[in-house]
Amino acid sequence: MNIGMQIKKLRKERKYTQAHLAELLGTKPTTVASWEQGRNKPLMDKVQKMSIIFGVPISEIVGDEESGLPANVIYPEGLKRITIPIIGEIACGDPITAQENVDGYTEIAFEGKAPKGTLFALRCKGKSMEPTIHSGSIVTIREQPTVEDGEIAAVLVDGDNEATLKRVKHQGNLIMLMPDNKEFDPIILDKDNPGRIVGKAVHVSWSIK
Repeated sequence: MNIGMQIKKLRKERKYTQAHLAELLGTKPTTVASWEQGRNKPLMDKVQKMSIIFGVPISEIVGDEESGLPANVIYPEGLKRITIPIIGEIACGDPITAQENVDGYTEIAFEGKAPKGTLFALRCKGKSMEPTIHSGSIVTIREQPTVEDGEIAAVLVDGDNEATLKRVKHQGNLIMLMPDNKEFDPIILDKDNPGRIVGKAVHVSWSIK
């Protein structure tokens, strides 16, 4: 199965339309259609985003050739491995107290260039971001104060004392922190319940638990 067929299969399994997937990826529905039809190939940054959205390893999207390299995918550069600190835990459900101490370190492999800026990792807890991110997974966060609609962010709430991982949606003067698991309710940030985005999710290492 080529990459276009696999994207279509995973999209339909998650009940996403081409328009919805395009919105989450920050691209156009016609671009998603061109991938699925095999007329174009996604760059690696879009493949990485799809791995987070679909909740699967990159290899499940791109497949493998006999050479051992992913098939039908454009690599800007080679594999880049870096070591980053793991900082406490972050909730994927009800927010839990954020721990600012380093719990350890993890090695992350990026196809192409590693994201610029300050990177740190968080160990997720809870089920509100399933099937995109599973409890126990290690999520790499790039420190930044804002994200685009549909992107997953680490957000400090309750006076910067608690943290949660959610998909961000701006609505007027409000920010809605949206779970991917429909069994959980959104968290609404406003002047009475403020919050602060601390970074964007850029990589997920899948839990084996």
